[in-house]
Amino acid sequence: MHSHSRKTGYRYGWGRRVFIFLFFAAAFLLLGAIVMLLWNAILPEATSARPLSYWQAVGLLVLSRILFGSFRFGRPGGKTEYWNKRREWREKWINMSEEERARFRESWKRRCGGKSQGEEEV
Repeated sequence: MHSHSRKTGYRYGWGRRVFIFLFFAAAFLLLGAIVMLLWNAILPEATSARPLSYWQAVGLLVLSRILFGSFRFGRPGGKTEYWNKRREWREKWINMSEEERARFRESWKRRCGGKSQGEEEV
């Protein structure tokens, strides 16, 4: 039996996983403090909103996570999905004949409000 057989398939050891969990938990709690400070600095004076306590701000973050689904930034689905779709469209375009490409361009011009080749300017 090999000494590393228990870790086969794992990228990180338990110590690193605990550290990553603690890091994200601390970042989340710090984000709660930032939300509380911003809310209390802006909204009570701008609107009739009451000031938030720290735990209300953390609860607001949890609620926003439940309602909106993510704290990730950038494109939904991440960069991998974006590049995969882009690759698919590129392959589709390369495999089109010139006639298919022309029809595709015309359909996009009609959809986007541009003029097709058969239309005249008024």
